[in-house]
Amino acid sequence: MKRLLLLLACGALASAASAAPAVLTVTLLGTGNPRPAVRGGPAILVEGGGRAVLFDAGRGAEEKLFALGLAPKVEVLYLTHLHSDHTVGIPDVWLTGWLFGRSLPLRVFGPAGTGALCRGLERAFSFDVHMRRDVDEKLPAAGAVLDAHEIGDGSVTTEGPLRVTAFSVDHGPVRPALGYRIDAGRHSVVLSGDTRPNDNLVKFARGTDVLVHEVIAPDAERGGAAASFSREQRERIIAHHSTPEQAGEIFSRVKPKLAVYSHIVPSFATAADLVAPTRKTYSGPLEVGEDGMVIEIGDAVRVIPPRK
Repeated sequence: MKRLLLLLACGALASAASAAPAVLTVTLLGTGNPRPAVRGGPAILVEGGGRAVLFDAGRGAEEKLFALGLAPKVEVLYLTHLHSDHTVGIPDVWLTGWLFGRSLPLRVFGPAGTGALCRGLERAFSFDVHMRRDVDEKLPAAGAVLDAHEIGDGSVTTEGPLRVTAFSVDHGPVRPALGYRIDAGRHSVVLSGDTRPNDNLVKFARGTDVLVHEVIAPDAERGGAAASFSREQRERIIAHHSTPEQAGEIFSRVKPKLAVYSHIVPSFATAADLVAPTRKTYSGPLEVGEDGMVIEIGDAVRVIPPRK
């Protein structure tokens, strides 16, 4: 009888553990690049401990946040670098979030140049801010502020229970460029940002549960790139990113519980373009990211496909 009770108790504990809520939730809001089709612009939302942190603000990021009911709750944005496909959505995140309920400044962390970018946006939208803050809606003044902070390799900030560590990555001549590691207790996710293979990413990613990594499919880029790009331009683009084989080598060194592709170049590249070449260098768990894909990280990693 005692043995039966012990077995029942162990079973109940196992069921409780399997039903335990995720420590981190990662939502791929946009998995694309500058091309305005197929995939949204780069944007990833990381939630944990009641905090919601946005990484990059590409095209359509605020629309996705609004649909999730999170627009006013996002009070902090981290930028990987200042390419337009990662920043073009900042005014929408900043001003629409304020218009629909955010009463605190939008804090923006990013590499050198982030301060100048935010000051320029405040000047560009000064008429709108004045009207909504001082004349018409009389919205909270603090919500109209872009609070910029420039960070670099090894910088650590905290967002409630979330520990955010920035690290330098290699995006070719596009410098500075950052990746991020987000830790919550024993669990973590690493976001590569735009990068070609580099040892610093491996250093900061070791031991992570999930590694979200950019990727470029060279043959698809060469065969379907916009006519406005010359052959030399396309080759330079390819050289600034990681091929599936190269990303697979990174995954094999880091050994995450799950590897995920995002910032997929070109946007129309499919799993057929990416998975087979990755398998030449990596045999572990792999997902090709889609807009709206959710990854729950706890004692197990669970992938929830986007709603169709």
